Amino acid sequence: MVISNKALRFIIATYVICLPFTSFANTETASADVQNIEAHEGVESAHEAHAEPTDVKSKVKAFVKHHVLDSHEFSFFQDDVTGEHYGFPLPIILLDNGLQVFSSSKFEHGEAVVESNGNFYKLNHHDGKIYKTDAAGTITEDEATGFPTNVRPLDLSITKSVFSIMIAAILMFVIFSGLAKSYSKNNGIASGAGRIFEPIVLYVRDEIAIPNIGEKHYKRYMSYLLTIFFFVLFLNLFGLMPFGINVTGNLTITFSLAILTFLITNFTANKNYWGHIFWMPGVPKVMRIVLAPIELLGVFIKPFSLMIRLYANIFAGHIVLMSIIGLMFIFKSWLGSSLSFGLSFALSILEILVAFLQAYIFTMLSALYFGAAVEEHHHEEAHH
Repeated sequence: MVISNKALRFIIATYVICLPFTSFANTETASADVQNIEAHEGVESAHEAHAEPTDVKSKVKAFVKHHVLDSHEFSFFQDDVTGEHYGFPLPIILLDNGLQVFSSSKFEHGEAVVESNGNFYKLNHHDGKIYKTDAAGTITEDEATGFPTNVRPLDLSITKSVFSIMIAAILMFVIFSGLAKSYSKNNGIASGAGRIFEPIVLYVRDEIAIPNIGEKHYKRYMSYLLTIFFFVLFLNLFGLMPFGINVTGNLTITFSLAILTFLITNFTANKNYWGHIFWMPGVPKVMRIVLAPIELLGVFIKPFSLMIRLYANIFAGHIVLMSIIGLMFIFKSWLGSSLSFGLSFALSILEILVAFLQAYIFTMLSALYFGAAVEEHHHEEAHH
């Protein structure tokens, strides 16, 4: 049977219009919740941000928040009925009156206080950070800001993000060392799993490195460009797994990657690069004085844009995807849940494209900065 475009549009429009009327569940409970909130408004407002979520919407919001945060344990999922967590602990390494090393399992998912060499530590539920406390595990909060005032020890722990970075590093080493060995064994012909990644390696070389850096200098940067491309790509793909891994959506990670590009760009730059920044040729001398601070500011803006672009795209993708998945539990109807499932599935496919795209953009812009740093200029004023 063939359905015309007009009929199909009418069905879809009717589907969307009927969605609000079929998605309301537990109306009495919802009304009671609203009355309860109105009755206690202004009385418990200071504790709402830190109270354990009780209704479905609050639980979904808390789940989305914890999904994008780092963690000191690797949890796959939690049984809400028994409260049991399924996963494995990670090592805690603190620098506080010496080196304090113990397992994150001692925190009992934030419920217990850990004693180490006479020091007491508590894992805060709300920000996932470790604070130094007394034996009772008291965490005091600033009345104005709501942030804990306890001392935070220097945390060098192997968190979930650090563990994911280690996995990505090991995976890259195994794949590409095997690819290199296959070249030597098969007279330059790839074999095994490396054959999957060989076209991507060639693409980075032929379409990113050479056009932006040039034939003369591109080999100096190929190792970094390949490393950064596959590192960001693997971590982006890890973030699409249902384990709550949000590495490239972490500002400190993208900041570290941007700093590497910044250092390589400026430490390998030639005199022409710095000459264009501090004394731009081809313009009046008065304008050179005006343009010099602007160009110098651009040196720091470029890595900042790298950091924000990767962080914002990945972080926003996680928030949107997890929020749409959470709508299935809020709607509690086959119509609303089906629509949420379809949207989350389509967005997941789009996020795979974003994972590759963000790895490409970060690598391409890094290559562009490297190319500008080593470009050889020939100015007309040199002949005067």
